[in-house]
Amino acid sequence: MQKVILQVNLYLLFVSLLSAGSCTENGVKEPEGSPPILMLSSPANGETDVLEGTTEISLWFDVNITFGTSRQITLNGQSVTNLRPALNGELKITVPPLQINTEYILLVPSQTVKGPTGVFNKSEYSINFKTRAPAPPREGLSPQAEKLLLFMKQQEGNATLSGTMANVSWNINEAEWVHHHTGKWPALNCFDFIHLHASPSSWIDYSDISTVEEWWDKGGVVSAMWHWNVPDNSSDENSYSFYWGNQLDQTNFDVKKIEDPSSEEYKRMIYDIDKVSEYLLLLKDKNIPVIWRPLHEAAGNMGAFAGGTAWFWWGAGGAEPLKKLWRLMYDRMSHQHGLNNLIWVWTSQITDHDWYPGDDYVDMVGRDIYNASEAKNIDNEFATLQQRYPGKPAALSECGNVAEISKQWDAGAKWIWFMPWYDYNRTLNSNSDAFKDVSHEHAPIRWWNDAFNLPFVLTRDELPDLK
Repeated sequence: MQKVILQVNLYLLFVSLLSAGSCTENGVKEPEGSPPILMLSSPANGETDVLEGTTEISLWFDVNITFGTSRQITLNGQSVTNLRPALNGELKITVPPLQINTEYILLVPSQTVKGPTGVFNKSEYSINFKTRAPAPPREGLSPQAEKLLLFMKQQEGNATLSGTMANVSWNINEAEWVHHHTGKWPALNCFDFIHLHASPSSWIDYSDISTVEEWWDKGGVVSAMWHWNVPDNSSDENSYSFYWGNQLDQTNFDVKKIEDPSSEEYKRMIYDIDKVSEYLLLLKDKNIPVIWRPLHEAAGNMGAFAGGTAWFWWGAGGAEPLKKLWRLMYDRMSHQHGLNNLIWVWTSQITDHDWYPGDDYVDMVGRDIYNASEAKNIDNEFATLQQRYPGKPAALSECGNVAEISKQWDAGAKWIWFMPWYDYNRTLNSNSDAFKDVSHEHAPIRWWNDAFNLPFVLTRDELPDLK
């Protein structure tokens, strides 16, 4: 009988301990209550059409939550640290801008969040989602331009094309300098129609496309821009400038006359657009697509600080004339001249959102950045472009003295292509002693070696057949 009573008492003691709460291995009593339960998320688990550029994820629990000493929430294996519990059980998580056509896993490990009574989640929570696939290229592009644009959109967030700028005009001098010192060819070379007013002549003739054609035939991507020279303020009929101002070697050419078809300025703009189109048609006839970047940096430093001005005449009249000129150029080149081989790039000054010509007139956006050693500052500009212009790949369309590509990429600035500006003295002549020097005004060879050592930086030989 005593044995039975003892067994009953032991059982009652065991039940009492259970009702008082269990203990950990260290003998510490666990708090009472239920663990927080994940109810909803945004993006939702299994969602496959999340907008690229998204920077915030929200989780909703059945109770308000807090954290322990460890916050091990990760996105694709990378810790996320900006965690902000809010009312009604919401947890807001700031993440780097989501990349296009990418699968993501947000993981909340066990013992990470706890409810009001102090009970942690005993199992992990996992949210799986995918950002949307790249939008198809706009209709009407040539087969080669469509193939190039689609390829580049597919690389967003995964790879970037290396690029060089022709030394002034119609050459691959910079690319040759990079290859001479690294053994690798950049994927892209950009040419400039800066001497359009003088072509054809004994020293410049844009109808000779052999250099461009050879670059394309060897697998490289062709880009072109246009420092658009017009008559300057001097009385010399052979003197031109693209810089806005009242000095004799500048021009006060009035872009606002784009509103007046009877004006001499309007006629000049149309004449030059038609002339550059004739040269671009030579490339179209060879089935060469062109990443086309006209009217760059139009706003100059307007909006950056009080008294900021445009640098070039095409931006001196403000946003509305610039947009009208862009759209006129786009329509005339695309429809009247049939230039369906052009991929149009609009260069943003960040403070100039009102200057944007519109989604129907732009395929990509670019940003020109100089003297920026902090990768985080560069990433902020990249993120701004992604958020403002979803579906438009963002390029580091010009750069000089900027953080290494490895640091930019780690910070989140995953440009679709990048291009340091040329060094006039370094690459003017490939037979000069200067050409053999590894230093550079904008991007020395050590900068290039950093880029080429990255598996996601594409060189010319790594491109697919785009023909």
